[in-house]
Amino acid sequence: MIEAGQKKIQSFAFVISIVAAVCVSLGFVGNLTGHRQPYKIELDEKINPNYAPVASLERLPGIGISRAKAIVAYRQNVGTNKAFRSCDDLQKVKGIGPKTVQNISQWLKFE
Repeated sequence: MIEAGQKKIQSFAFVISIVAAVCVSLGFVGNLTGHRQPYKIELDEKINPNYAPVASLERLPGIGISRAKAIVAYRQNVGTNKAFRSCDDLQKVKGIGPKTVQNISQWLKFE
């Protein structure tokens, strides 16, 4: 009798684990197929690219981790705290063009 009860418990646990695995798999498939919620960028204040860390810069639209690192590397290579005096100066960074500058200009400040 104990064996029959254990088999039922094991079967139930197996079914639960399969259901959980299927649910998790569907979550991954949903992310891979583009069923994501659109996100809105919300910043508490404007970002100064002369001082902002990579983590802040990568939150800007069209600026991922690689471009954010490129911005920081550029300003470090220039060696001044005013590497960027306007949005257009960001075009000196490889991978940033006029369209990107236009998309991020509303979130930038230059003081």
